[in-house]
Formats: sequence, C-alpha cells, structure tokens
Amino acid sequence: MVHCEEEDGQVPGRGTRAALVVGNYCHDVLFRDGRVVGETLGGAASFVSNVLDVLSPSSPNSSSHRYVAKVGPDFAYAVAHPPLVAPSSPTTLFHAYFPSQSRPHGQSGYHGDRVLRRVRACDPILPADLLGDADRFDFGLAAGVAGEIPPETLARMLDLCQVVLVDVQGLIRSFDPADGTVRLVPLRDTGLARLLSRIGFLKASAEEAPFVDIEEARKWCCVIVTEGKDGCRVFWKERELHVPPFPAVQIDPTGAGDSFLGGFVAGLVWGLSVPDAALLGNFFGSLTVGQIGVPQFDQRMLQYVKQELERKTMQCDGLCGRHVTVDQKSGMHEKFHASLVEAAKFTCTASSAEFSDDQDGNCQ
Repeated sequence: MVHCEEEDGQVPGRGTRAALVVGNYCHDVLFRDGRVVGETLGGAASFVSNVLDVLSPSSPNSSSHRYVAKVGPDFAYAVAHPPLVAPSSPTTLFHAYFPSQSRPHGQSGYHGDRVLRRVRACDPILPADLLGDADRFDFGLAAGVAGEIPPETLARMLDLCQVVLVDVQGLIRSFDPADGTVRLVPLRDTGLARLLSRIGFLKASAEEAPFVDIEEARKWCCVIVTEGKDGCRVFWKERELHVPPFPAVQIDPTGAGDSFLGGFVAGLVWGLSVPDAALLGNFFGSLTVGQIGVPQFDQRMLQYVKQELERKTMQCDGLCGRHVTVDQKSGMHEKFHASLVEAAKFTCTASSAEFSDDQDGNCQ
C-alpha cells in the first residue's frame, strides 16, 4: 500500500532502492495514410528503462533494477536489459494507424489519435519467470501492453516488492480475434480487481479511466490518471491533486505513458513525494511525444535534471525516502516545475517531418 507521512510504514532511503520492471518488448510499426512511416522498438519496458536507468542515483545499487521481458527468436533490437527468449513464440508486434486528421468523435478502435492492432503476441510472463524468494525489491512496475502479465504473475510481484505500480493498460485491453484491434474492458471484469488492496499505485490514461471505477479504486490504492497535454491527476482516498503539464509538439504519442512511469518511479527512487514524482513523469512523457519510438534525450538535459534531484534531496535534510508520501503540493513543487521547464530548453522537439506539421525545429 501507499504510506502517508503520518503513518509509520517506511521504505528504505534513497540510494538503497531497486525496482523490478515486468513487461514484454515489442516490435512497433507505424502507418500514416496507408504507408509505413516508422518501425521501432516498443513495449513499456523499453520506454521505462530509457528513463529509469539514466535517472537512477549514482550509487552501487543503482544498477540493481531488474527487467523481466519475453521476446521471440525474431527480436530485432539490441537492448540494455536482455529479455527471455521464448523459442516457439514470435515477438509481440503492434501496428499503429495514424489518421491524416483528428479522429472522428466516437470512432471505434482508436486510442488517442491512432488505431492500435496487436498482430502477434509473445508468450506471457509467468510467476516462475520472476526471481527467487531471496530477491526483494522496493518498487515493482507491472508494465504490460499486450496481456502478458496474468493475475498470478502480478500476485507474485506483490510478494517480491514492497510497493507495486500497475499500468492498467496491459490488464484491461482486449484484442479483436479477427484483426487484433485493441479495445478496452472494465477493470471489474479482470483478475486485477481482487488485488487492488495490495497495489500501491494504479496508472490509467484519460481514455482508460472510464473503464476503471476511480471512486472505488481510490479507496484501496493511489490512482494516477494521465491527461496528455493537461498533465495528470492523482486520486488517493478523499484527496485529488492536479499535476501540471509541460509544453510539447506531438509527433508520436507511443510510449508517452510508459516514459511517464519511468520518470515517476525514478522520482520515488530519489525519495520525492508523489506530486513531485508525477511532475517528473509528466516531464518525460512530454519529451517522448516529440520523437518516433524510444526517444533519445539530450545528455545536458539529463545532467541538469539529476542535479535538480540531488538538490531536492539535500533540501530534505536526510528525510527524503523515509515514506512514499501522497501529500499536498508545496511551494517547492512549483520551483521544481520551473527547474524542469529550464531543463527542457536543452531539448529540440522537431525530429520527423513526416510525422509533424511543425517543421520549424522549435525547442521546448
């Protein structure tokens, strides 16, 4: 569960924290106007690791994050965290179809501004694929995209991790048997509902939120709803917080929610409060939509952000990391937002003329 400041539940301090990230890598193919405009590495693990690894505190334990993913023998990419290979199964493949204009209201099958289809699916991740009883983690992230995390695997994560974050997308997606079009089902109809009381955080997009009973879920865990250009909202018992967004020029929305999770978990690893960790998540989500596929971040920007995280930790006078706190935003929250706006100035958003009408090379 999530511990508030006034409660006595504690988690290890910054520098001793490690995360277990579970979710398959994918092959993503992007279409616009009937033609292929991009073929990229996909899957939540690829976007999460792209943020979490580079933001981890510089300590001997910062390399102890573990990633469990499955692919087939046809997997086409080199990754920092090698996956398990299912010898008789293909790598999960998604096709994303982007319209020339904004989607018609209510058109079925669209997710954001795209139609998403699962063309092939790799084997699921089973409890036995996770690590043994001797391995324990401070944070777990269930980041499935294609139904690869069954309830029994999530239950095993809850046994291994002190605080578990769940991206609801991989648990409420259904796939049309004819063409693989992704649709959504109510959370209450999945095996996740019975595990809500053990989950720390549940993340949903604005499109997924209607399929999650927010009022019920917030009684049991902290619910985060990402709202794209409007930032995100945090729901916890009777509390509701709005966390502001960052400017972005959208080229490809794929992976924005996953990058949000990478930034959010990184913030918790550093000992940030939930509002500040969500702000960090919003920041990296906004940077992700400006590129096709897994984004490349400016090293100067990353260094600036890490310096800000170190500064915030020093301002805590050693109290950061004692609790995972869902508290109200403070003046320090606004200062942190301003510092991330400064960091964004190192990053240019124009990277694909094919995917954006904005070809002026503007920087955020």
